[in-house]
This record gives sequence, C-alpha cells and structure tokens, in this order.
Amino acid sequence: MTVRKLGAAFLLLLLWSLMSGIYEVHVIILGVISVISVLLIIKKMDKIDNSAIQFNLKPIPSILYFGWLTLEIFKANWQVTKVILSKNPPNMQRFIKIEYSQHSDLGQVIFANSITLTPGTISVEIEPEYLLVHALDYKEEDNASLTKMDRRVSALESQVCI
Repeated sequence: MTVRKLGAAFLLLLLWSLMSGIYEVHVIILGVISVISVLLIIKKMDKIDNSAIQFNLKPIPSILYFGWLTLEIFKANWQVTKVILSKNPPNMQRFIKIEYSQHSDLGQVIFANSITLTPGTISVEIEPEYLLVHALDYKEEDNASLTKMDRRVSALESQVCI
C-alpha cells in the first residue's frame, strides 16, 4: 500500500470517527470495514475509467478561501432568514448567467458548489462559458459578489492548471 493510500485511509477513518462520535470497538470495526470498502471501490473505478483528478490548488489560499466562504454562508443564511420571516417577501427570484474564469474542471466545480452552498442561490448548470444560477432574492449587487467569488476561486488554481 502506498503512502498516498495510507494517508487517504487515515483521513477517511479520522472523518468516520469524528462524525460518528462513538468510540466503541464494534463501531470502529465498522469504520475500518467502510474505509477499506471505499478504497477498494475507488481502486476499481480508477481501473475502469483510467483517469485521476488533478488537484492543482494552492494550499494556503484554499484554506483562506474556505474560511471566507464560511463567513459568506453565515451572512447569506441571515439574509434568507429575513426573506422567509418577512411579512412581504420580495419577489425577485430569477435565473442569471455568471461568467467564470476558472481554467480547470475542479476550479469550475468549486465555484459552482460555492454558489450552491451559499443560501439563496443554486448553481443549476455549468455551460462552457458561464454558470446558470437561480437566485432567491436577486439584487444588482449580487453580480458583484459573485464576480468577487469567481476571482477568489480562480486565485486558488495553480499555474499548472492553465
């Protein structure tokens, strides 16, 4: 077993134990069995499609980005809560096209998922030059904030991706 597979096994087992919160022998055994099963499935999938995902992201900017994204998620949660609880909810739902500047599929997926994780917006479709996004309460300044998010995600990509 390679160091990479051992690292993946350790990470999966750590996530399993943190999420389960139960540290009894039978639960740990089930966790080990689940991790081994996942690793075997991944190995079989790699043999079938013979393609691996290239992770060419800058580590420190990635950590900073996901910290920033967490704050944006909290702010958007507050805005959606206000919309839901208001007596006269705004009727500004719409689909918008957002151009993206990411060069890798991974960067585009991070951008689309970041939009979807932010409450009140959902990435509906990734097209070759833009994302189709549904906004619950659209305002003109939403375009600026999505452009800012696009720039931040693009900054995560290494030069290797281009």
